[in-house]
Formats: sequence, C-alpha cells, structure tokens
Amino acid sequence: MTLEAEFERVSMPLSDPFTISRGTQTDAENVIVRVTDEGGMTGVGGAAPSAHYGETAATVEAILPDLLAAVESVGDPHALHEIESRMAGVVNGNPAARCAVSIAVHDLAAKRLGVPLYRLWGLDPSRMPATSFTVGLDTTERVREKAADAADAGYPVLKLKLGTDRDRDLVDAVREAAPDVRLRVDANEAWTPREAVEKTAWLADRDVEFVEQPVSADDPEGLRFVYERSALPIAADESCVSLADIPAIADRCDIANLKLMKTGGLLEARRLIAAARAHGLEVMLGCMIESNASIAAAAQLAPLLDYADLDGSLLLADDPYDGVEMPDGEIRLVDQDRAGTGARPVGGN
Repeated sequence: MTLEAEFERVSMPLSDPFTISRGTQTDAENVIVRVTDEGGMTGVGGAAPSAHYGETAATVEAILPDLLAAVESVGDPHALHEIESRMAGVVNGNPAARCAVSIAVHDLAAKRLGVPLYRLWGLDPSRMPATSFTVGLDTTERVREKAADAADAGYPVLKLKLGTDRDRDLVDAVREAAPDVRLRVDANEAWTPREAVEKTAWLADRDVEFVEQPVSADDPEGLRFVYERSALPIAADESCVSLADIPAIADRCDIANLKLMKTGGLLEARRLIAAARAHGLEVMLGCMIESNASIAAAAQLAPLLDYADLDGSLLLADDPYDGVEMPDGEIRLVDQDRAGTGARPVGGN
C-alpha cells in the first residue's frame, strides 16, 4: 500500500479578539495535513500550535516532512500504533505537529472502513456532555454582551476567562446577562494560591461549576493548596500536558483537562483519559482555537468525557472546514453521516 502526504498553513481570523490572562489573539494559524491512499481517499488533520507549549506554525511546518515520511514508510493507515510509535521516534516534542498527522491517519482509516471514527472505537454517542462556549477577557460591558449573545444562541454552558482585578465584576456581569447558564471559570494560571482560595468562596456563591487552572503550572504545591481548601472543584489544564502528569495531579485536582494539541495524538489522548479514570479524576477535553480539521476529531472522543470545551472552531470568523454539528452546544455525533472524523472542506463532500 502507498500513502502520500502533504500540508499547508492556514491563517483564520477570529470573530472577535480573544483575550486570556497571557495575551490577546486576533487570528489562528493552523497547519492542515492531508494523507491520501493509492485509491485517492484522503484523511485530514489539523495542528493548532501554542507558543505556550513551545510550538508555532513554523515549527510544525519544519518537522512535518519528517513525520510524514514516517507515515509513508509504514504505508498502512490502519497501522495506527506503528505510525504513532515511529513519529515519536522522529521527535519527542512537537505534540501539535504529531497530532495533526495522527488525526489525518485516523480519519483515513475510518473512511476506508466506511464508519465514523467513534464507531471504529466502539463508543456510544447517545449520552455526551454539551460543549461550553468561551467568553474571553474584555471590558465588563463587552463581556456582558458576549455572554448574553451566547445564551441567546442557545449555549447552555459558558466558560469565562478570568485573571484580572475585575474578576468579580466580570462574573457578576455574566450572571446578570445569562442567569440560567452553567458557568465555569478559567484563570489560566493567573492567581496566587491564597487568592485562588479566596475567590472560589465567592465564585461558589455565584453558582460557578468549577475553576480551571487557578495557579501556575510551575507551582504544584500551590495547586494542592488550592485543591485542599477550595469551595469548588478544580480542573488542571496547564498542569496536565502529558500522560506522566496524570499521577502527579491526581491529588491536586478533581478534573483532568486534556487537549489533543498537548497529547500528540488520538491514541495518546485515549491513554490519558484511561489514566485519569484510573486515578479517580473526571475528564474534560478542551481545545486551542482550531479549525474543524482537528475539532471534529476531538468531538469523536466526547462519549468518554464528563465535560467538553470544544468551541475552538466556533470562535473563528471563517473556517475552511466543516465538522461535527454542535447546535446549541450539543455535539451531534449521533447524526454524523460521514465516515472518519466528519471534517470536510467547506462546500465539499
């Protein structure tokens, strides 16, 4: 069997500037990977690199020729473990680059069998969490408007970015604009441990569901301090990057927040989910700001999750790919009528 692979960088503007405690983003640079078999069937994947984890679109482009050469040397899209093993032998880091290839090969393998990816894995799509919709940092009035718009659009779960001296005002604005939504907050490492504990007390009074990454990932004892004293459940994101992190966070949080772009591939993501379960943690799958070329693959894992934060493509003004439908935040795998991940070029078949 022969496989051919190619990739291209795409720059996608956001609907609104997206701000978290570390900075503001106005566009998303993804790298799209395509792997084609000898019959002309193509699998698609996407990399959404994050400089916070040491990757950029340029580093993805630099390593992809070697990763794709490893795929072509295997030659069989169904040899998923062998492909991911060879890619790990090419480069130990660069998880977003490896993940794009992993997604493309999984997409192709499922397409060749004529089934959606979740069925290839034997997952049940009948009971899954709704995805949250993220409201980034902004003026208090603009945050109120964004929350009202998201609630009016039917999203039942909102995630609010925090990490300012206006955190209480921002939460109150969202609660005024969208009193009935389930609300989560994400500090992106911005608080001190004592500040985080204090804030969880009044966040609990505002019916917040949980707090994501309240303190720096470089302060594991600070995370434990918050976890042991918090009035709310704690989710670990920046503290949960690789499989080896799961045992380390098991006594420091309630929820492991995975992202495909941190794990390096779909097989590894499933290993992290299993490890989190084995350590008694709940599981959330989050995302970067990504095209449906990768979000569609993340959606295939939804039956394994307690919480989903897969709104990356919903924040884009223009995505070259369609994906799994998410009306009102509901991940509609059960209605997926396309084999593979469900990603396809806009206007394509």
